[in-house]
Amino acid sequence: MTAAAPKPWFVYLVRAVNGSLYCGISDDPQRRFEAHCAGRGARFFHTSPAQALVYVEACVGKGDALRRERAIKRLGKPAKERMILAGPVPANPLADSTPTG
Repeated sequence: MTAAAPKPWFVYLVRAVNGSLYCGISDDPQRRFEAHCAGRGARFFHTSPAQALVYVEACVGKGDALRRERAIKRLGKPAKERMILAGPVPANPLADSTPTG
């Protein structure tokens, strides 16, 4: 019998209407974003509603997602904006590589 692969978790950033960024984790970032838009979930969005899901990064498991979330929350807003522009980091860079040529 083989062990099941760990459930993927994600770190995500949501931009609020006032331009601020919210960082969180979820096993389904799109569902979580919809909850934020509906006013459920984080108190962060009580003052300025969620506007856009701007960044999603896959992590191997919940522990990795929590560690990554903590690291992202320590960044200043300019660094987070650069992260958004650069795009997500794959959970396993080797899995996403394709041969060229």
